[in-house]
Amino acid sequence: MFTSRFGIEIEFTGITRNDAAKVAADFLNGTVTHTGDYYDTKKVTAPDGRVWKFMSDGSISCQKKQGRQKVAATRDYSVELVSPILTYREDIEILQELVRQLRHAGGFANNSCGIHIHLNGSDHTPRSIRNFMNIIASKNDLFYKALQIAPERMSYCKKMDSLLVEKINRRKPKTMEAIESLWYEGYSESTSRHYHSSRYHFLNLHSFFTGNQTVELRGFNSEL
Repeated sequence: MFTSRFGIEIEFTGITRNDAAKVAADFLNGTVTHTGDYYDTKKVTAPDGRVWKFMSDGSISCQKKQGRQKVAATRDYSVELVSPILTYREDIEILQELVRQLRHAGGFANNSCGIHIHLNGSDHTPRSIRNFMNIIASKNDLFYKALQIAPERMSYCKKMDSLLVEKINRRKPKTMEAIESLWYEGYSESTSRHYHSSRYHFLNLHSFFTGNQTVELRGFNSEL
C-alpha cells in the first residue's frame, strides 16, 4: 500500500482556478503555466518536475462565500485538482497540506463535487479485473449508502452495470481484450474519446483500457 502509485482528482469551488494554482505554486515552490485549452487548465510544475493541474469541470455547481453565505459564482470558480502520480509514503503529507492550503484560501466542496482516485492497474490480470468488478457490483448498495453519494452526482457516478457483470460472469473472458470488448459493448461512440460515456460509473475502466493503465474509483464526495 505505502509504495503503490495512485492519482487523485479533487473537485471544489469557493476560489477561482487562478487563485487555486497560485496557492499550489506558493506551497510547492512551483511555477504556473496557463494552457488556454478548453478546460482553462492551469499547470503548476513543482521543482521535482511533477505537474499539478487545476481545470474546469462542467459538473461543478460554482459558488463563493459572501460574508457568511454561499452564493452562486461564475465558471471561474469551477476547480478540479488533478494530481501527478503519487505514492502514499512519499506524498500523502504533501497532498494533505496542499488541501489545507486550498481550504484556508477559501476553497470548499458542495454536493456537486466528487473525489476520484486512480489506482495503478499495471499488475492486474483478466481474472483480477473480473474479481474487482464482481466485488464492486456485489457491494453496490452498501457503497452508495456508506459513502452517502449525493444525488446531484449520480449521473456522473452510476452504479456498476448489472448487465455487464452478468455477461462477464457468463462468458468468463480470459483476455483483457475480451473484457474490453464487453466493457464497450452497446456504446456507439469511439472508444478513444477521453470523456467516453462508460466512464461515469463508480468503477471506471475506460482509463485502464485507453492506455493509462489506471483503475478509477469515482464514488467519493469531495471535502476540503
